[in-house]
Amino acid sequence: MIRIESLRKSYGHADGEIVALRSVNMEIAAGEFVALYGASGSGKSTLLNLLCGVDTPSAGRVIIDGKDLAAMDDLEATLLRRNTVGFVFQFFNLLPTLDALENVILPAQLNGVNHREAEARGRALLAQFGLADRWNAMPDTLSGGQQQRVAVCRALMNDPPVILADEPTGNLDSETGLHILSILKELSQKQNKIVVMATHSQEAARFADRFFHMRDGELFETSRSPLSAPGAPSVANPNR
Repeated sequence: MIRIESLRKSYGHADGEIVALRSVNMEIAAGEFVALYGASGSGKSTLLNLLCGVDTPSAGRVIIDGKDLAAMDDLEATLLRRNTVGFVFQFFNLLPTLDALENVILPAQLNGVNHREAEARGRALLAQFGLADRWNAMPDTLSGGQQQRVAVCRALMNDPPVILADEPTGNLDSETGLHILSILKELSQKQNKIVVMATHSQEAARFADRFFHMRDGELFETSRSPLSAPGAPSVANPNR
């Protein structure tokens, strides 16, 4: 489970304090696919960065599997990101000098996994996502959808229970984007993983089991998909 308690994030600025998150509270159980839906600058990416320990909160706590991220030292936080949380980026973030398989197995190599064992798992993941014949392709020879699938494989390499996805379909065509969303849905349903996706797309948000509308750093759980009614999501439970 992920538990977020009174989470706040602010940044100093010459013109005064900028508040990115305002006392956010949330609980997410294993197997749930959660969408953070909102416009750019609403706080979605900030919340994801706090969930994986890349950033630290100004106040409040993030607790994953009973462990408080704020109480972790640098090594513990690194191990959390390596083993517990897989991150899928909007711009893929593949290393251009490594081929698809090398990009996928990198997290396992950092964990000291035997190279042959890592390669076997990496090939199996690429095959699972329809890339069995592209394992030795360089990133610049892959389509956007193929690069994103490689990125998903890399996020899954160490079999983390939590997948965070920041605008995972933002740079993809509609058909490829729907395929990636179906993959994320399957991960939550069949592998019991927590999937938290930040998106400004109503079409993407409808794949989730729970919907949270973010606005000006505040989080509101909505009772239905953003596409189930015209206009903005209807606010059901303000979570401030």
